[in-house]
Amino acid sequence: MSDSRLVISDAGFYNPRMSVDDHRRTAPKSVRCAVITISDSRTAQTDSSGDAIAQTLKEAGHTIVRREIVRDDPDAVRELVSTAAADVQVIITTGGTGITSRDSTYEAIVSLLDKRLDGFGELFRMLSYEQIGSAAMLSRACAGTIGTSAVFALPGAQRAVELAMEKLILPEIGHVVRELRR
Repeated sequence: MSDSRLVISDAGFYNPRMSVDDHRRTAPKSVRCAVITISDSRTAQTDSSGDAIAQTLKEAGHTIVRREIVRDDPDAVRELVSTAAADVQVIITTGGTGITSRDSTYEAIVSLLDKRLDGFGELFRMLSYEQIGSAAMLSRACAGTIGTSAVFALPGAQRAVELAMEKLILPEIGHVVRELRR
């Protein structure tokens, strides 16, 4: 009896013989990253969330190619993220994902995305709920792709950044980059 399931290779098809662990094993161990803080008030001296992202990435063996702070202005954010996408494999932003009148990161970044990774925001809010309860629904953290670059937009709170980095981004960063190269 033959197996009638469609088995497709690394040429772009699903292969049930290659596990997620196999994908992770064949993923790059070091990727080029940009860390962008979006804030009207943070400075290089007070950017604890950007510092946490950069330190976590470096400790994991990744390279920080760009590190910048930009005002929470949609045009400035779009310009900087678009420019960074041409230089790096992963962009991680912090700040501007809430619901105040000045928070515009979500709109700016989503307008640039070729593909959205809705599961990132869903998982982030689920994990946040375990820490802060129903206030997690106020986060508009999101992720997606611009060409062959992955973009993760995180809240400005250092604790939220640490959660996203530890539980979601670091475990999959190489895997995401691997998939974007296919």
